[in-house]
Amino acid sequence: MAPLSTRPLTESTGRIRHMVVLGVDGCRHGWVGVLWGDGATEVLVAPTIADLVAAAGDVEAVAIDIPIELPSDAPRTAEKLARGRLPGRASTVFNAPALTVLDQPDYHAANAANRAALGLGLSKQTWYLVPKIRDVHEWLATRPAVRVVEAHPEVCFAAMNGGVLVDGKTTPAGEAHRRRLLADHGLDVVAKPRRGVAVDDVLDAAATAWTARRLVRGEAERLPPEPRDQPSPAIWC
Repeated sequence: MAPLSTRPLTESTGRIRHMVVLGVDGCRHGWVGVLWGDGATEVLVAPTIADLVAAAGDVEAVAIDIPIELPSDAPRTAEKLARGRLPGRASTVFNAPALTVLDQPDYHAANAANRAALGLGLSKQTWYLVPKIRDVHEWLATRPAVRVVEAHPEVCFAAMNGGVLVDGKTTPAGEAHRRRLLADHGLDVVAKPRRGVAVDDVLDAAATAWTARRLVRGEAERLPPEPRDQPSPAIWC
């Protein structure tokens, strides 16, 4: 299968201009982003986070659904607080792995390293995310000239809704509710299945774009709330 180009999709809802932000979610073929400015949106797909942000061009903030600033000796507080916002859906929030996990060759070694560092086992779901976590970790080490924060789509949607969404994102009711919430908040996005990208991936990226805009406006909530001037480790909504 040929690799995706950095910008294979150009489906948009209008001209992108003025304050532009990027919301990002992982997908089967890498990363999907929703570029949002002045009510117009564009969906982008790229194999690496660096390619995706480069394709987006000049943006004021990026919010991404992946752990940023990994712990070394204790679990993060952010996940605990995020789970508290999602009664009945708390299992959608995975613990961030220990930093040492990124250097491990396989799940067995990674699980042992996580237990040694944090006193917790490493879930298989989190292990499968390690390549994407490493991709973002290495990109951030280059000190990109853009504000970058971590966001969790389910927490973002709960903030939009004023409470947790009880229907799963892949159910018809859950998808319809998420589409409605995005539209109600001015985010009209082309969300349809395409190669390597599911509808829920696009909707999740759009939810994090909502948080990125709130960040620029000084309205985003930080979990934990302090120190607010430090973007991570925290989950924003």
